[in-house]
Order: sequence, then C-alpha cells, then structure tokens
Amino acid sequence: MQPRNMSMSGVVDLAAVKAAGEAKAKAEQARVEAARQGGGAAVAPSALVIDVDEAGFERDILQRSAEVPVVIDFWAEWCEPCKQLGPLLERLAVEYSGRFLLAKIDVDANQMLMQQFGIQGIPAVFAVVAGQALPLFQGAAPEAQIRETLDQLIQVAEERFGLTGIAVDAAAASSQASAPMAGPYDALLEAAVSALDSGDLAGAVQAYKNVLADDPGHPEAKLGLAQAELLRRVQEMDPQQVRKDAAEKPADVTAQIAAADLDLVGGHVEDAFGRLVEAARVTAGDDRDAARVRLLELFDVVGPDDPRVTKARGALARVLY
Repeated sequence: MQPRNMSMSGVVDLAAVKAAGEAKAKAEQARVEAARQGGGAAVAPSALVIDVDEAGFERDILQRSAEVPVVIDFWAEWCEPCKQLGPLLERLAVEYSGRFLLAKIDVDANQMLMQQFGIQGIPAVFAVVAGQALPLFQGAAPEAQIRETLDQLIQVAEERFGLTGIAVDAAAASSQASAPMAGPYDALLEAAVSALDSGDLAGAVQAYKNVLADDPGHPEAKLGLAQAELLRRVQEMDPQQVRKDAAEKPADVTAQIAAADLDLVGGHVEDAFGRLVEAARVTAGDDRDAARVRLLELFDVVGPDDPRVTKARGALARVLY
C-alpha cells in the first residue's frame, strides 16, 4: 500500500482485489453459512479488542474487514492522549457488542504501517471496511463525538457493504456486565478518597501514586492524582501574592503557572488554559516546556471529554508547532 493523503470524505483502497461488491458478497455468504450451521461461533467480548502488528495486518484487519468494520487505534506508550483515548475505545468496542472490531497498533513497533497510513500524529483512528481505509479522527476526541462517528461508520458499513458485525457470546457478555468492578487497587483508591475527605492531601497523592506505579494508565488514579496535586499546590499559596506576581511579571512562567492553578481551582477553566497557552507562546526552552507540562496536567484535572480541553489542545499545538 502506498502512502496517501487522506480526508474524512475519501476512501483509500488498501487492496485492489477487495472491491466493495466482492466484500459485500463475501459478507452475505458468511452470514448464510453461519445461519446454516446454527448461527456460527460467537466470540467473547474480550475478542472485540485485538493487538495487531505488521505480520498480522492482512489476516486480522483486511480479512476481518469483510465481515465487520475494523476500527484501528494507532497509539504509543509515551503518548498521554493515547492513554485517555485507548480505554474509551476499548469500552465502546464491548458496548457496541460486535458492531465493530477494535485493532490497536503500536506505532513504535510498527513503523511501516504508520508510514503506509500517512500518520502524522497520534492518537490517530482509522476504520477499514471491506478492505478500504477511512480516516476517522485524530487526538483524544470527546466521547459524544466518537460515538457519533462510530454510528455513522456502522451505518455506512451496513448500507453500502452489507456488514452487520459479528456475533458476541451473550452469556459471556452478560457475565462480564454483571461482574463486580472490584479490582486489585480498590483498597488504595478508597484510601486516597478517605485522605482527600480528611484533608490529608499528601496521603492522597501517595495513594494514587502507589496505584500508578503498578498501572501507569489507570484512569481513576490518574485523575485523582492530578486533582490532589493541584489542591496541594494551591493550599500552600498566598492567593493575593500569586495574583500580584502574575500581573506584574507576564513573562515569568513560574508566576503564570501558579496563577493558572488558582484560576482552575476557582472555576475559571478557560482563563487557566489561556494563561498557560500564552506563557508557552512568549517563552522558550525549559520555561516553555514547564508551561506545556502544567497545561497537560490541568487537562487531566478537567478531563479529556471537556470541549474546553479540546479547544486548548488545539491552541497549544498551534503555539508549539
């Protein structure tokens, strides 16, 4: 496959032999055969999310796309937005119950696929339907927007290519849905919440860090740590002095970072984000990086689905790149 420039309205042919009509015929044949054999083998919910590499691309994505839309999540371990988007896509794959298959591709280990799809930044999400690739979105988009995109993808796959998805083991799905959510970190998370309630911010920070030391991508611990660290920083401030320093020293990144923390705790989310974007714009080197890092931390506090975060991410990208 040759690299192409892709747009939301374009479809890129991944294999000339996989024309839409042929794929639709194969899908219809597969459904007829499954019905003849009593419905075919249903998959467990866990099989709806798969890790794919270059060697398995043909089998796991191209071939499977003849029976079910395959959504590809291009990610990397070092990518913070990927850690927000990945669990959301995995949850939706199970919730949509076989209407699409989620394939996760680590770009660090699969550079060729990254180049073939023309990936410029991650996370990047594509779909493959009947052997044809369609770019969906880039970045950690809000859940509502992702759901709308998936609904449109499923509709197109069914209406144009006759793909109705794969059967999911109803018993396994029911068991998974009814299973308690208890996990190995429950005690630590409860300790963190108790510490927050009692005003022990240092204890809460340590409890969340204990979870993240073992599971760096744990969403609840990551959010809790960001909130606890913010509250601890603000607790030690003199608000009047912080505001005075920020007003008198607009190019002092330390002063602007402290004021942004106060802005956020006071509910002035857009002011906090705008202050740090501006600090990144007028500084360079370590100062610019400090503003960028604090802004990303505040994104974690507010949450990736908030439209103000999406807007500020775009503003930061324009400043940095």
